[in-house]
Amino acid sequence: MSAHLGTYVAQFGNLAVFLLMTLESICIPIPSEAVMPYAGYLAYTHGESYWAAVLVGTLANVVGGLIAYAVGRAGGRPLILHYGRYILLSQRHLDRAEDWFRRRGEITVFIARLLPALRTFISIPAGVAKMPLGRFIVYSALGSIIWNFSLTFAGFQLGKHWEVVASAIKPLTYFGALLLVLAVLWFWFGRRKAPGQRQTPRN
Repeated sequence: MSAHLGTYVAQFGNLAVFLLMTLESICIPIPSEAVMPYAGYLAYTHGESYWAAVLVGTLANVVGGLIAYAVGRAGGRPLILHYGRYILLSQRHLDRAEDWFRRRGEITVFIARLLPALRTFISIPAGVAKMPLGRFIVYSALGSIIWNFSLTFAGFQLGKHWEVVASAIKPLTYFGALLLVLAVLWFWFGRRKAPGQRQTPRN
């Protein structure tokens, strides 16, 4: 896949970067660790600033994230309430998600944007939980610009060996995927009381 993505970026430049990184942020698993290092490599070979690629990639992450956020906010809750029982999701899980994002939404979005796998899917639960839009945009952009700068700069510095970045980051990809699975399981099977519920006093 890396070779095909590199071909698109080489042919269409920052337009390809924007489209690919937007798709990544609307939950299509396109590896940014293949896109952004190659954009850095192209900046290296053509003597251009890699900052343009960093900013385009970050803007794309924000745009794609907003699309996914809007889908989660507009349709996520009704779908979960209607069909959630078939995958063991309930009103309690929605309440827990909203409580989590109300108290820890900023740091959750920021850190998720720094991790493979998690960064692709974080926007939908943020939308379902109705995280304040302004905060979502700010922390999504902050995490994305750090991630994109790191990958693009690495590709720029490594020159023709840009593909080393994707290989080096694979263990982190597995770690991010594991965290994603654990987070899903925690929301499915967690036994903490939903916000507003009180324990019934024992006699």
